[in-house]
Amino acid sequence: MATTRPVGASSEGVRKSMQANKGRDTKPELALRRAVHALGLRYRVSVRPLPKIRRTADLVFSKAKVAVFLDGCFWHGCPEHHTKAATNADYWAEKVVRNRERDAQTDRTLADSGWLVIRVWEHEDPRDAAVHIAEQVRKIRSEGVETRTPLPS
Repeated sequence: MATTRPVGASSEGVRKSMQANKGRDTKPELALRRAVHALGLRYRVSVRPLPKIRRTADLVFSKAKVAVFLDGCFWHGCPEHHTKAATNADYWAEKVVRNRERDAQTDRTLADSGWLVIRVWEHEDPRDAAVHIAEQVRKIRSEGVETRTPLPS
């Protein structure tokens, strides 16, 4: 059963809070980018890995075909930290389900095109995530992109 989308914010405080949510350059994203950069890797920020598909990755290693998405615990339904919204709970629960479905579709589409997708939760230690990203990027670079095959769905 689909819930109707609220026409407006439930209060002025909610409206201001929602307007303050950034689409990029969040604190967790900046921390991850600094950590990856400190490991000597260079990347593109907030770009579409596949230009024809309206999905923007937070970090993109174009030649290695690695797309990194930093997922917020609330918006993407983190199994450890997701909390139920106090207001418009049904709407937000469905929103998170739709986000997760879109994430899975994005992962499949990119994998089918030969991309490696790495998803990082916002609560993860940025240095640990950066080490994992660096390992994957360097592994692909050492193997050569042309020898990679798409991952099974």
